[in-house]
Amino acid sequence: MKSFSAIAMVALTGSVCTATELPRSSPEEQGVSSSAVLSFVEAADKNIDSVHSFMLLRHGHVVAEGYWSPYNADSPHALYSLSKSFTSTAVGLAVADGKLSVDDEVLKFFPDDVPAEPSANLKAMRVSDLLRMSTGHQTEPARTADQPWTKTFLGHPVPNKPGTHFLYNTSGTYMLSAVVQKATGKTVLDYLRPRLFEPLGIDHPTWEASPQGVSAGGYGLSIRTKDIASFGQLYLQKGRWQGKQLVPEAWVEAATARETSNGSNPKSDWDQGYGYQFWRCRHGAYRGDGAFGQFCIALPEQDAVIAITAGVKDMQGVLNLVWDKLLPSMKAAPQPADDPSCDKLERTLKSLTLRPAQGSGTPAKVSGKKYVFAANKRKLEAITLESDGKDGAVTLVARFDGVERRIACGAGKWQKGRAAWGTFAEQPVAASGAWTEDDTFTTKLCFYETPFTVTVTMKFAGDELRFNSESNVGFGSAKESQLVGKAE
Repeated sequence: MKSFSAIAMVALTGSVCTATELPRSSPEEQGVSSSAVLSFVEAADKNIDSVHSFMLLRHGHVVAEGYWSPYNADSPHALYSLSKSFTSTAVGLAVADGKLSVDDEVLKFFPDDVPAEPSANLKAMRVSDLLRMSTGHQTEPARTADQPWTKTFLGHPVPNKPGTHFLYNTSGTYMLSAVVQKATGKTVLDYLRPRLFEPLGIDHPTWEASPQGVSAGGYGLSIRTKDIASFGQLYLQKGRWQGKQLVPEAWVEAATARETSNGSNPKSDWDQGYGYQFWRCRHGAYRGDGAFGQFCIALPEQDAVIAITAGVKDMQGVLNLVWDKLLPSMKAAPQPADDPSCDKLERTLKSLTLRPAQGSGTPAKVSGKKYVFAANKRKLEAITLESDGKDGAVTLVARFDGVERRIACGAGKWQKGRAAWGTFAEQPVAASGAWTEDDTFTTKLCFYETPFTVTVTMKFAGDELRFNSESNVGFGSAKESQLVGKAE
């Protein structure tokens, strides 16, 4: 069988193997069926909108890795709540360093933020309660710019006895981050840098921070897919990495155990129990996960790790596909060589792409016309389409709040650049555009370091432009109200 590792390393990552790179292998050499992995990838590509990246590790070897263009191996991806598992790791390391204990009372770390008359339940809240999402809250404390997030948290009612009531609580994870910073004098990002990120080869991690300069903890970390996989492999190896114990084995066992009951639905991977900022899964697995499909799944019984980034509404659907397609493919012993399936898998992994805007409409005669909008909440002031007249490529020119943004839209393909758009700060973006009808131009803007792709539809009629915008996923309504512009 040809070496999958050599092909995959060059074709999929374009990088040179370093001391922190995981070894690579064909699936069959590690007891995995290439045809089953191919079935998973094809099903994800066809039925899930949309997976962004996928990496499968078996026995510590990368056996499959793919990216849906414009997503790629070298770009970081926002993790959202998968960040929580990294914050948990920081707590474990701080405990090992003697900086704190899971039995410490939370109030101990924030004497300046304690309410005038703290309740008995608040006094009883411990670091372990934060870790297990069992703080005693009935609702999650807010995080606003009005006052320090720690003060808001401690001022929030705690009607239940800590340790008795599960409530998924991102503000609780922020408190863990703040505890680590109080105990060590460093943000979680800086504290983890030499202890976790550098040993694992996680280059240039970034982490959003609160107005008080504390790593957000419960979200905000951005790293690459291979970094997610390495983190999962570290936990699968009980905290050991290249002969060194980076994270205490006892912490790994506690963090990934069922510390809290959180439901009883046998078909839901969100009802299997919760550890220290890790979810228990069906099939004896555990995971860290984040909004819209960011996954680090560890399967101890199969000695496997699966890393996925995505922009999906149905996260359970992604896990169901893992259990249905990948789990049965993992055998105890190496499998016979299957060159045809292995070759097809390699070709498929190299050719994955999100679907760009496509259409066969006749371009309306609007190139160069400026369409102006009345004042609106989105602060969109004007839109102009500029056609280069060559391959059908169009440049979208938009003015938001007095600032002009120019985005080159590839014709039937993704064109990479940098841009800001609406509430999206300037960042890497890939754009594609097409005349989907004779009077309608559609562009897709993929912010490929995030889960978000924005689809913009512009319908022209005489001197009028009807502008519609919708994101693939969102925490609220993903569809914005229509705006109507007039030709200047």
